[in-house]
Formats: sequence, C-alpha cells, structure tokens
Amino acid sequence: MSQIPSYVGLYRGRDWITIMEWTREELDQILEAAFDLKKKFKQGIKHTYLDGKTLFLIFYNRSLRTRNSFEAGMTQLGGHAHFLDPKDAIYTPALPGDEIAYTTERIADVARVLSRYGDGIAIRIYGKHAKWTYGRGNLIVREFAKWANVPVINMECDMFHPCQAMADIMTIKEKLGNPEGKKFVMSWAYTPSVEKPVAVPQSAVLVATLYGMDVVLAHPRGFELDPKIIERCKQNVDRYGGSFEIAYDMKEAFQDADAVYPKSWLSLEYIPPKRSQPDFEGLKQLF
Repeated sequence: MSQIPSYVGLYRGRDWITIMEWTREELDQILEAAFDLKKKFKQGIKHTYLDGKTLFLIFYNRSLRTRNSFEAGMTQLGGHAHFLDPKDAIYTPALPGDEIAYTTERIADVARVLSRYGDGIAIRIYGKHAKWTYGRGNLIVREFAKWANVPVINMECDMFHPCQAMADIMTIKEKLGNPEGKKFVMSWAYTPSVEKPVAVPQSAVLVATLYGMDVVLAHPRGFELDPKIIERCKQNVDRYGGSFEIAYDMKEAFQDADAVYPKSWLSLEYIPPKRSQPDFEGLKQLF
C-alpha cells in the first residue's frame, strides 16, 4: 500500500449526524478524500486504511443502497461492517421510558457495549420506528452519540441524510464542475407511498446552498420543509452566494435548470408534533 494520505484520521472521533455541524472547509476536505478513494478503487490501488476496524450498522428501516454501499466501502477500506437487525438479532435499542421487557434495551447500554467491541456505530431510523414524530429519529441517533465512545454516523434519520447529501454534491461536481451559480432544483415527486421522510430534500438543499448554487425548492403547497432548515439555507446564501427560492409552479421551477432532483416526501403538517397522531388518510388526500 502506498503512503497513507493526510486525510486518514483527520477528523478522528467526530460524529457525523448532519452537515450543519461541519464547516464548508471541512466538507471540502471530505470530498477531496472521497474523490481520491474513488480514483484508487477504479485504478485497483489498495487503500485499506481501516484495516482491523469494525463498524456496527443498525438499520431500524430497510435499505438497499445505504446498507450495501457502507458494507462495500468498509470492505474496500480493509475494515468490517457488522450488520445488526434491531428487531430480530438484538434487543431493540430504545430511549428511556420506551423499554419493553425482553424486547428492548436502553440505547445507553447498547452504545457503551458496542463502543468496546468496535470503532464506530451507524444508524438509520425514521417513520414508524420513531413513532412518526418528526425529530424523534434524530433524537435517537443523538442518544447513541451521547453514550458512545466511538463516532456515530447518521445513515438517515427523519431530519437529515448527510451521507446522501455528500454523494449528491460529489456527483454534481463530477458532472457540472464548479457548483457555484448552477441552478439546482429540488423537486417533490409523486409516489404511492405517503410515508417518505424529509431527510433527503432537507439535506440536499442544505448542501446545495452551502456550495453557492442557485437553489429552487419546488413542491405543491402543503409539503413545506422544516422552517429551521429553510432559514439555514438562506444563511448559507448570505455567506457563500447563490440564491434560494421556493416555487409552487413546477414548470417554471425547472426552466434553465442544470440539475433536477425529483424526490417524494411527506407533509410535516400531518404527523406529530403538528398532530397528536399521524393522519395517513389526510396525507393520502393531499397526495
């Protein structure tokens, strides 16, 4: 193996829960590492920088791309991805107050035990596994981070999908070059499922505004994203340039776009905390 690059271990010990907790400069370094690793993989250059390392994967929700990309990535880097099914393989990690005898185990205990066995914990949780309460999935990921002595990675919660966001901006750089000034449309799209979380669109507009793109968030009325995320996008524009607007006319939104990202997501107006109980019938009518 060639000399170990300077980016290996650069952010050792830090959690990866949302890109909002990382600076633009830090994300630039992560992207540089990603491009280098992708190049090495294509050229068949050995890059086993995680030799002997174990990453625990806890998927409350099913996954094709995220699970397999994480497992393949750990293999390519010389480490091991250890899949844990929180429903069948282990007692389901739960917050205090949600314990069920012989069914659950407190996240505090799970996080501390896994920290002794491995080198990182990655979690995906949203929807019914977070009681359909917006922000609860993120709270569970942060509960792991609170008690773990190793880095915690968010593989998608009900608020953020930071790994997807970085893959998206990496693809944009590959296809369009410098993202600054390019028009990026994050568009709601219809699907028969009314249960898709807002994690992907929220992370996409965050990273696009962070990189100076002209961002249009296009969706029908009633599918607004978290106001705090919208405010952060506006702050990104003030600092890094570009623009951000919300459009309800899809045809107008797509005009002169350099990239269009279609994705379905639910309405936060029909689930807790906006409602005492999730209103799926109301969601179906809205769709």
